[in-house]
Amino acid sequence: MKKRILGFWEIWNMSFGFLGIQFGFALQGGFMSRIFQTLGAEKDAIPLLWIAAPLTGLLVQPIIGYMSDRTWSPKWGRRRPYFLVGAILSSVALFFVPYSPALWIAAGFLWILDASINISMEPFRALVADKLNESQRTYGFVVQTLIIGIGTWIASNLPWLVSGMGVSDSAAQGVVPDSVKIAFAIGAFVFLISILYTVFTTSEYPPEDMEEFKREKKEKNSFVSDIVNNIGNMPTTMKKLGVIQFFSWFAFFTMWSLANPALTEHVFNTPAPMESAYDMAVSAQAQSFDIANTAFQKSSNLVGSAMGVYGLSSMAFALLLVLYTRKRNINRKYVHMFSLFLGGLGFIMMNFVTPEQLKWCFILIGLAWGSILSMPYAMLSSSVDPKKMGMFMGIFNMFIVIPQIIAALGGINFVSNLIGEEAINAMTVAGVSLLIAGLSNLLITNKSAISYQPEYNTND
Repeated sequence: MKKRILGFWEIWNMSFGFLGIQFGFALQGGFMSRIFQTLGAEKDAIPLLWIAAPLTGLLVQPIIGYMSDRTWSPKWGRRRPYFLVGAILSSVALFFVPYSPALWIAAGFLWILDASINISMEPFRALVADKLNESQRTYGFVVQTLIIGIGTWIASNLPWLVSGMGVSDSAAQGVVPDSVKIAFAIGAFVFLISILYTVFTTSEYPPEDMEEFKREKKEKNSFVSDIVNNIGNMPTTMKKLGVIQFFSWFAFFTMWSLANPALTEHVFNTPAPMESAYDMAVSAQAQSFDIANTAFQKSSNLVGSAMGVYGLSSMAFALLLVLYTRKRNINRKYVHMFSLFLGGLGFIMMNFVTPEQLKWCFILIGLAWGSILSMPYAMLSSSVDPKKMGMFMGIFNMFIVIPQIIAALGGINFVSNLIGEEAINAMTVAGVSLLIAGLSNLLITNKSAISYQPEYNTND
């Protein structure tokens, strides 16, 4: 099927739902560790509490990709029904997460939230490949990254902005502050509205051969065997991209799970107070705990705000690429490699900066993030069977979630403890991991993956 060239606003509309998805991910990534710490989690236990996120992605995304490939409704299309279901579930989960009265309930909500976000997210990746001519693929994924950057920056700053409006950062022992609760409620609203905007402003192409599509649906009844078969026969380029993704997402999972304890302790000198260190029956010690906890909550707001800078810089990076790729091709391989190098440098610099300088680290990290959200998917979409785009996008998610599972099961703690016990060592590990990811781009040799080739197409 010959796909027409889409204008900027058409691509913007079909990608706008990612604003809500990124509100969910940014609030989750920036503040779940803070919620866990507020509810009494110790630093070394935090990565394991985060295991819900990659595990649900590993299970949900291939299944949703497979199902959306085999879905067609004349009214709702192929991918949009999954956007809508995921948005409703995610919005409910986002609203209730900060009201968790116990650590195990917060961890349970993280499972529900991440599964729900994944239901919406995977079809969005496939939609770009479905809708766009191959010459516009890089442009389409970069527009998505621009919207993701906007969402990351705004959502990461929400608790700080809410606090600045007079909402309290203080709360009783084991209770999440109101500033965080209101921020999550705003995120839930934005998530739902932005997805609805895409659902009602975007149409989809029907299957090229409707009779063949219906026949295949009847003939194949087991998604498990189909997924396993496609994992075993994934293109070579996809496997090489998987190496890059492994080290990239190990680094960012480390940031999401441990940046708050690492930076509040090392950069702001306000570590989370542990209840066991205070005799709460003694008034003076209870007051000392409240002072230390308020200082931790305020510095956590500042860490979240600083993390929002990586969304802002990824947005600026994506905007430059949007302007450039409208008329020109780029070398995706080298853009991605050097972006990852800069992100690795940003993580390593955290060992040496002051609170005022922290934003420069996240500016560099944002360049890596902007590339991670666009270049691998642009390279992948030029290397797989278009009829199986949803499934392969879901399978590709394995290379995102497996490193996160390894990190959560002790990988971060083990590697960072080889350097020392300080929490900031986890950020050093993240930096080295991104440098390795950057070097791994040298594995990519497929010309159609590296840059759009009008006469060159291969699934190798």
